[in-house]
Amino acid sequence: MGIANTTATGVVFNIQKFSLHDGPGIRTVVFLKGCPMSCAWCSNPESIDPRIETTTDPETGAMGTEGRAYTLEEVLEVCEQDRPFYEESGGGVTLSGGEALFQHVFAIELLARLRQRGIHTAMETTGHVAPPVFDQALDVLDYLLIDVKHHNRDEHRRWTGRYNDLPLRNLARAVERQIPACVRIPVIPGVNATLDDAESFALLLRSLGIDRVQLLPFHQYGERKYQLLGRPYAMAGTPDLHPEDLLDYQKTFAECGVEATF
Repeated sequence: MGIANTTATGVVFNIQKFSLHDGPGIRTVVFLKGCPMSCAWCSNPESIDPRIETTTDPETGAMGTEGRAYTLEEVLEVCEQDRPFYEESGGGVTLSGGEALFQHVFAIELLARLRQRGIHTAMETTGHVAPPVFDQALDVLDYLLIDVKHHNRDEHRRWTGRYNDLPLRNLARAVERQIPACVRIPVIPGVNATLDDAESFALLLRSLGIDRVQLLPFHQYGERKYQLLGRPYAMAGTPDLHPEDLLDYQKTFAECGVEATF
């Protein structure tokens, strides 16, 4: 894989600085558009379509856009601005989405260039990625954040539009390669939030050699975005979950030998 192409461009919908929840230390998170999944609870619906989109406020009629094309050099320039924070905190740059590897040529090139500059690299992923592409990304990653959205293959397809075969295969590959990783479960009412679900998740993770997971309680932060994009929102009216709502869920993981944190 070469790293000489400085004219490559990617469609980015946000570059978030000073993030504290997307990998170790203080991080800059680069959000790339495009995702192969269509999760009913997605809080970044603007990330699904890889193209630049127009938004319209239904109340005021004001129009805007989601996403713009960046060159590698433009993204690197933004990331370099916070290098002192990375060095002080053990942080770096995280690629996210959507699915960061939907634009895999741009994403892997960016990770490689960051690595060249001595910047810690991380990636948030659905895991629904072709195995050769995923392996290439692992070559230039210091840290992986990967979701396990459902333990049941058919239910995974029902709620995300895709089976869980690829995510589980790629998770197993990351474990095999001993990539430092945070495995996360978005806990969604009516989807995967029962105690039976917790037990099934824990048994699945144990079978992959994983004994620690982060639980992400459902929230409604993305609802307004669906209105701006003119899209229906399947989870409208679903109540938020909080850590205190999931204490028994968390306990079930512990009873199965998996430490679950928030």
